[in-house]
Amino acid sequence: MGILDNFEKGLERAVNGAFAKTFKSGLQPVEITSALRRELDTKAAVVSRDRILAPNRFTVRMSHADHARMTGLGPALVDELTQLVQQHATAQHYQFAGGISITLSEDPGLSEGMVQIDSGNVKGSVAWTPVLDIAGKRHPIVKSRTVIGRGSDADITVDDTGTSRRHVEILWDGSRAQVRDLGSTNGSKLNGNPVKQAILEPDSVVTIGRTPIVFRVLAQAASVDHSADRRVDDATGRHDMGGFWGPST
Repeated sequence: MGILDNFEKGLERAVNGAFAKTFKSGLQPVEITSALRRELDTKAAVVSRDRILAPNRFTVRMSHADHARMTGLGPALVDELTQLVQQHATAQHYQFAGGISITLSEDPGLSEGMVQIDSGNVKGSVAWTPVLDIAGKRHPIVKSRTVIGRGSDADITVDDTGTSRRHVEILWDGSRAQVRDLGSTNGSKLNGNPVKQAILEPDSVVTIGRTPIVFRVLAQAASVDHSADRRVDDATGRHDMGGFWGPST
């Protein structure tokens, strides 16, 4: 378990480090990641020889003060927590019945610094959404062609003098992405290697100038009626993300 322990601790440090300046007191993100891992491990159930089913719906309960700090970051923290759940499930060979949903909830019965997790298994469908993570901001890919560069006419503008006005474009056909250099002055790199045009795999890193661009494909949990969910989202900071789907038996 030594290697796996180091892997999990590394994930916790990454989540905690990303928000260290925001969380100087009270509940720490590393404590939430630990609680989520414990909940996964405790509730995981062997349903067949090749299938270990883990909960995919989580409510993270905390004090009013901690909730205000956590939800103040918007979806960024929950994105990181969801990625942790996905990676821990992969490492442990857990599978989910549907997309992952993590809700940050205020509990007046909890003191500052305390956290409790409620979880369950909820079946559902998943919608895959491509995004670009650039300089701490997440940009959903909503067009078949997204131009990135320093110019104001680019779809996504980056503040980097080492980039051209129209440096690269990301092509998306609904199931597959490509990156294409638009004849930039300093060129582009894909995972550290020069690139003119290439397929983008999930978690690929395109570098233009000094700016890394991370391509991800997120799985969002879909429900039949979203109106009530949106009201809950606005009030609690809930953010639904998909999980890894294993083979059915």
